[in-house]
Amino acid sequence: MSPLCHLLLKAHRSGVPVTVAAELEPTTAELAYAIQREVLAQRKLSIGGWKVGAKSPEGNPQYASLPSDCVMPEPAYLPLADYSTLGVELELAFTFSRSFPSQPEGYSSHEILASLSTMGASIEIVSSRIAGWPDCGKLSQLADMQNHGALIVGEMVAYDENFPFFEPLAEMSMENEVLFTGLGRNPAGDPRWLLPWIVNYRSTQNQTVNAGEIITTGSYVGMHFPKKPGAINGQLGNLPPVRLMLI
Repeated sequence: MSPLCHLLLKAHRSGVPVTVAAELEPTTAELAYAIQREVLAQRKLSIGGWKVGAKSPEGNPQYASLPSDCVMPEPAYLPLADYSTLGVELELAFTFSRSFPSQPEGYSSHEILASLSTMGASIEIVSSRIAGWPDCGKLSQLADMQNHGALIVGEMVAYDENFPFFEPLAEMSMENEVLFTGLGRNPAGDPRWLLPWIVNYRSTQNQTVNAGEIITTGSYVGMHFPKKPGAINGQLGNLPPVRLMLI
């Protein structure tokens, strides 16, 4: 077992963030992804979905495997105290109608996007097992499932290519407090370009993206940090709403 995997497992068991020494910081994204897989294997969890994002339309994407015990339908009831840090993001999630097994030549963007099946709003809980977050190593954060805490998935509906992917109307609220309202913007722009990237990147790693797996694609409303229990509601365009109950 790698030392960083050992530390992250310790944090998962105890709920207490761990300090990652500089010499344990992964040196490449590929090594960070390997630790993601190692943590899942050690925890005996399957992949429940994926998150993928980029900081700009021209940025380098990154992804994380989402543990099966952390992907759930709305409304979800989760204890605030279970997370040492807790941010919430309102995102757009997709599924494919077919699987994409690994193949050397990869897949065309047209073939991948033509296989989109459903879409829906999701709320991601952003949480870290690493002390000092967000002021800690970026590749350690990537190894830690890119700061993933949980994904709450709203009702998925048929994929609509006419959805305003660049700037949908977005709203996030907590109880009577509006956290965001207006036109939402994803740092990646239209997030659909991230879908061919993750399918083909996984293909180069001899991994499959399966039909029906949730893929969430980054926040349209930034990140918000609730400090007390309550209901968090999110809405993206005309998609069904999504709700998280922090208890």
